[in-house]
Amino acid sequence: MARLFGTDGMRGEAGSFPLDAATVHVTGWSLARHLATRLGRAPRIIVGRDTRESGAWIASALITGARRAGADCVSAGIITTPGVAYLTERLCADAGVVVSASHNPYADNGIKIFAPTGQKLDDQTERLIEEDIFAARRTDAPISLSSDEAADRSVEDNPRAVAEMRELYLQHLGDKAAGLRLEGLTVVLDCANGAAFEVAPELFARLGARVVPIHNQPDGRNINRNCGSLHLDSLRRAVLEHGADAGVAFDGDADRALFVDARGNAVDGDAVLWIMAQRLQERGELSGNVVVATVMSNMGLEVALRARGIALLRTPVGDKYVLEALLRTGAALGGEQSGHIIFPRLSLAGDGLLTALQVFRAMHEKAKSLTELVAGFVPFPQVLVNVRVREKVAFDEVAAIKTCAEDIERALDGQGRLLLRYSGTEPLARIMLEGRDRATIEEMAARLASVIRRELG
Repeated sequence: MARLFGTDGMRGEAGSFPLDAATVHVTGWSLARHLATRLGRAPRIIVGRDTRESGAWIASALITGARRAGADCVSAGIITTPGVAYLTERLCADAGVVVSASHNPYADNGIKIFAPTGQKLDDQTERLIEEDIFAARRTDAPISLSSDEAADRSVEDNPRAVAEMRELYLQHLGDKAAGLRLEGLTVVLDCANGAAFEVAPELFARLGARVVPIHNQPDGRNINRNCGSLHLDSLRRAVLEHGADAGVAFDGDADRALFVDARGNAVDGDAVLWIMAQRLQERGELSGNVVVATVMSNMGLEVALRARGIALLRTPVGDKYVLEALLRTGAALGGEQSGHIIFPRLSLAGDGLLTALQVFRAMHEKAKSLTELVAGFVPFPQVLVNVRVREKVAFDEVAAIKTCAEDIERALDGQGRLLLRYSGTEPLARIMLEGRDRATIEEMAARLASVIRRELG
């Protein structure tokens, strides 16, 4: 049976399987049914979404499906992914569902499901939902619904309830910012025309910062379009234009954050891990002197941390794996180069707004600029190349790809890294190369990309 849930939920083009209305309806029904079996009662589910034009009808189809199985469902409207994770625990719900495709273009969407702990749904339940989805595509399905029928069902948000849940989330973030005041700080916030477009400017304004919001006028189709954490150019220009102390770029569902310093330099997730590791170590709060990151984190981070006696524990790509390692080891800090940072003592869900609060707290405590806090971390040149593939064949099973990769690793001779993997959410082969000379690794990446394109493209 094909896997529908990847490392970050179920994702695809809105309107196409598995994100057609009928399948989403079955997904809601299946989730509610399996929760009810486990709990021995009707489950309570909170559903939120980002700003994509497909979000409302997908949330509607999911909620009606869950209600068909007896669930009590509450719509949180447009809210960040970590906002739903928090509300699921705060309101004693049995699951939280986010309709979002994170940093993907507007035509895509996705479904992420959280347990009350803030962790992603367990693999076993995901497999059960997948079984129900494929069973529903057969004529003897226990539940079926045409796309037209599912789409005709509508769930109206309760404006008062949505506002109350949004305020609960803001208060939660305010509690995490206890004692932090940002008067005198000018910050540009790139909201990616996504889920943070209202809550992020409100949060930092409440803390006293002068806030310059950009890309905060979503129209359903402009989410992540030349903005947000994948596109820092407009944020960089705005920071320099306004003489800001820092800029923050969120992605579409605001579970990650990247930064720009006052000089316009990008500060990625690795740099944030460096800043936070030093702060926690100085406070005696870096358990075991270990930081958890993924195989994508730069070798320069590993070198910088080692100089301070801090070990870097690497996991496969995906915040799910970072969190698993954090919980297994008891480490106090983990994250991804992409800006998805987890502070398990504050929250088990990566939260871009919470990450920004922690970075600004470090700036405030040290009375240092973001540029000064990053000092000591010197990244190795890194090249990332994506190659669209028609199928995801194990790289070792394709002789030409295996040979090319082995040749590159021999040439690196321990002075760099090659990471070759498939995307968990898109039909892409991802090539990551690090080394001391950029021109050399760019040539290597282009050569390997050409081979993959010829063999699998």
